[in-house]
Amino acid sequence: MELDYFVVDVFTETALQGNPLAVVMNGGGLSTAHMQAIAKEFNLSETTFVQRRPADVERAEGVRVRIFTTQEELNFAGHPTLGTASVLRREAPEAVQGSTVTLALNVGPVPVVFKGEGSFGEMTQRDPEFGAGLEVGAVARLTGLATEDLDPTLPPQVASTGTAFAIVALRSVAALARLNVNQQEATVWLRERGARWFYVLARTGHTEPAWRARMQFNGGEDPATGSAAGCAIGYLVAHGAVRSGDHVQIRQGVEMGRTSDLFVAADLISGKVANVRVGGSTVLVAKGQLFLQ
Repeated sequence: MELDYFVVDVFTETALQGNPLAVVMNGGGLSTAHMQAIAKEFNLSETTFVQRRPADVERAEGVRVRIFTTQEELNFAGHPTLGTASVLRREAPEAVQGSTVTLALNVGPVPVVFKGEGSFGEMTQRDPEFGAGLEVGAVARLTGLATEDLDPTLPPQVASTGTAFAIVALRSVAALARLNVNQQEATVWLRERGARWFYVLARTGHTEPAWRARMQFNGGEDPATGSAAGCAIGYLVAHGAVRSGDHVQIRQGVEMGRTSDLFVAADLISGKVANVRVGGSTVLVAKGQLFLQ
């Protein structure tokens, strides 16, 4: 079996920045175990597998895509969605309807709209669901910060648009630079509250970008987390920190030398947050073939 693959950097216009992603095409004949093994082979934060279906099914439901980390399958993740849609737009124009590529993910259909001739795409995520607020002292301790570092006007809270994150707003970028999540303890604590990871952000003032963010996980740090950015903009709009409909920029990955720029917006309609959008650019950096027995 020979499978085409592409490696793209997502949420950037510059190769070797942003968040890398491997996209494996023609993956319909692969078992779940095979896909997991290939994801381990690439050893990136995520690898996606495109499973093409008849054209009428794809027009109605979207192109079937499955997302894997090196350890597990995910129902939804942001940069794999945007990156895979960009590869399909480039390599499979029949999958594009107008300016939109719709992916059929485990979480359901997710449309990605491309603007102009460039690589900028914007995905619409599920409407956010919000959990209970989180205890400030525990959050500070688990993130290696002081309670005074947290923004008192924005209480930490779990939010999900398909993958749940604990959204934590800080007073300053200086505090963000000191982030040091105690992963072993935090993993258990977060799971008990329905979240997977902390997504920590801070305002940058009146200069662009408007926000900086970090997402540390067991064994490393993520250069760009599109699913968490969707949760974050939903949370910020719900708490009045960002106006309904305003587009703001979140910059992530600075501390690890892979700067990523995510552009986000959400609407507040009759007191409920909806139309969560997360956008960014994608750069193709490699392509090749897998040879499997």
